[in-house]
Amino acid sequence: MKAVNNIDEYIADFPEETQVLLREIRQTISMAAPEATEKISYAMPTFYLKGNVVHFAGYKNHIGFYPASSGIRNFQEEIAGYKSSKGAVQFPLDQPLPNDLITKIVQFRVQENLEKAAKK
Repeated sequence: MKAVNNIDEYIADFPEETQVLLREIRQTISMAAPEATEKISYAMPTFYLKGNVVHFAGYKNHIGFYPASSGIRNFQEEIAGYKSSKGAVQFPLDQPLPNDLITKIVQFRVQENLEKAAKK
């Protein structure tokens, strides 16, 4: 994958079917964290508010969603049906995105970042 400067360029590098899902997850995250800014970090689309909120990325068979380890830990039951690791969950390309779950995780991460920033 070539280096990109923004999320639009990132999404444009994928097949059309994947682009649809990447635009959908971007929109879902944006609506859940309207104050967050978009950037590319770790070569992935990233939403930032007082620190990284979440990253997402396209792959051959899934969309990777990276809400930090706390985002995974706090939603363990809800993500149980998906392949996941300490800091990531995989949403298969052949299934609808769980937008309600993504929204809840993003809102949790926004709150976590705001609370951490308030303590500084």
